[in-house]
Amino acid sequence: MKADDGFGPNSWIARKARGPMGLLYMLSAVLSVVMTGLVYLFVCLKAWAGAFGVGSITQYVGAINNLFLGISTLIQKLGDMRANATFLEPYFDLLDTPNNMYQGSLTTEKRNDRQYEVEFRDVSFRYPGSDTYALRHVNMKFRVGSHLAVVGMNGSGKTTFIKLLCRLYDPTEGEILLNGIDIRKYRYHEYMDIFSVVFQDFKLLALPLGQNVAGTVDYDQSRVLDSLEKAGFSDRLAELSKGLDTSLYKELDAEGVEVSGGEAQKIAIARALYKDAPFIILDEPTAALDPMAEAEIYSRFNDIAGDKTAIYISHRLSSCKFCDEIAVFDHGQVIQKGTHESLVADEGGKYYELWNAQAQYYTEETSD
Repeated sequence: MKADDGFGPNSWIARKARGPMGLLYMLSAVLSVVMTGLVYLFVCLKAWAGAFGVGSITQYVGAINNLFLGISTLIQKLGDMRANATFLEPYFDLLDTPNNMYQGSLTTEKRNDRQYEVEFRDVSFRYPGSDTYALRHVNMKFRVGSHLAVVGMNGSGKTTFIKLLCRLYDPTEGEILLNGIDIRKYRYHEYMDIFSVVFQDFKLLALPLGQNVAGTVDYDQSRVLDSLEKAGFSDRLAELSKGLDTSLYKELDAEGVEVSGGEAQKIAIARALYKDAPFIILDEPTAALDPMAEAEIYSRFNDIAGDKTAIYISHRLSSCKFCDEIAVFDHGQVIQKGTHESLVADEGGKYYELWNAQAQYYTEETSD
């Protein structure tokens, strides 16, 4: 067995066991044995001296044993805490990591007309520690209330584009403007409030359905129901006996329900709708849905987006027909932009290539 094996005799766990952790365990065992012996000796001597009847020996021995058993267990748990504390150090180090992102001071304008305009101006970005640019010289402006689809091959920069828009990262070069002002000058949390985002790696919590959608204990029930209906979850909701009070999963509630990947995705979309932010961003929102459920989401797309500015990332180009404009990414750059009809008509373009690459599978199935 290797010396650096995590469970080997020379591992750091073994050294801990031979050190303070083992000492506390040994102290716990010795204390238990010694105290038990002293208890029996004391009680027997007292009974022999006539302090109480022989029948009371069991009562006193049991009471004192329980006391020392508790003390012994306490010492053992202290050993467990000391041993396990080592595993918490990386988490505390992560929590203590300073946030070096610039925090602006401008207040994000609260507009009832939702007239927000976002512009990418010569934006380039590379991830920390990488010499390769994930995005290069991206110039784009979102029209208020428009529905934009972002498409491209894996690694073309689509998700990076969204991360920059949501200010999870700041551009390496160039700037992103909100109503003509660099987004870095706005208060971070206020800027985030104008976005509702459904990422591919969203999470649902083992809490009631209504709380999962609203993200809070107290919520507007009618808004939650409306959001779930727009996301296509109404039929499943009707099957839940407790309605919005139905717990998801069984970690905290034995009567909780398990939801499929597609159902979870609908709940995540409903969560984004409940926030009712001016911008809604859907990153592969139908990836876990079956074709029928996917078609239903597409048919509801205008209801889902409403008057919001919607950005829709998808690998399935058939979904792009529901959008006003399509941006085609390739190797970190926007190489085409236009409507579905205009891009399909360009036989030399990347979009035409991607569209036919997907369409051939359906054509082959039909011919079979």
